[in-house]
Amino acid sequence: MTDFANFYADKAKKVVAALNKNLFEGLYVATGRQAVEEIVKRVPEGATVGVGGSVTMRQIGVLDLLRKKGHTVYDHWQEGLDQVQLYNIRRSQLTSDVFLASSNAVTADGHLVNIDGAGNRLAAMTFGPRKVIVVAGINKLAGSREAALERIKNQAAPLNFCRLNLPTPCAKTGFCSDCAPPARFCRVTTVTEVRPAGIPEFVVIIVGESLGL
Repeated sequence: MTDFANFYADKAKKVVAALNKNLFEGLYVATGRQAVEEIVKRVPEGATVGVGGSVTMRQIGVLDLLRKKGHTVYDHWQEGLDQVQLYNIRRSQLTSDVFLASSNAVTADGHLVNIDGAGNRLAAMTFGPRKVIVVAGINKLAGSREAALERIKNQAAPLNFCRLNLPTPCAKTGFCSDCAPPARFCRVTTVTEVRPAGIPEFVVIIVGESLGL
């Protein structure tokens, strides 16, 4: 391991310890490939799989692998969906056996901080599926809740809105201006402090690589 890899591992393991204290199953892996291995072994045969709007999950390539293994994957990022299909897939994610997502930020005290537009990802991360698996790159660790929100509003959200070609002020300036509706797409904010009572198995995998936005 390089010096950076050791630094990342030490940093992540402190967060993992905090996650475990908060009743999540936290673990650290060095690479996205290892994260895929951890996900695949936790998805039971025949299970339906929902996936939130996550660059990370697409980046590590786990969805195609799950499809090849015969799983039904509810993915609302498929091309060619109309609004009715989009809505129905998002609803199906809420009752999937396993839900996959990333987190916009994970704090040093083991809390997940997220902001959504539609709220489907956050809904499925708090109730519905019996198993949730979150993958977060080392770039998403934040020292505090305030630092997490700063990261989301001034880094993740502007980049995401650029990716989606949405006409938000931050997509142009790179900084949050606390914009008003209807231009505002940061509409739902959650802080998951402890594993939700309705989700018996909630795995958070921290990866020693930069992943997602």
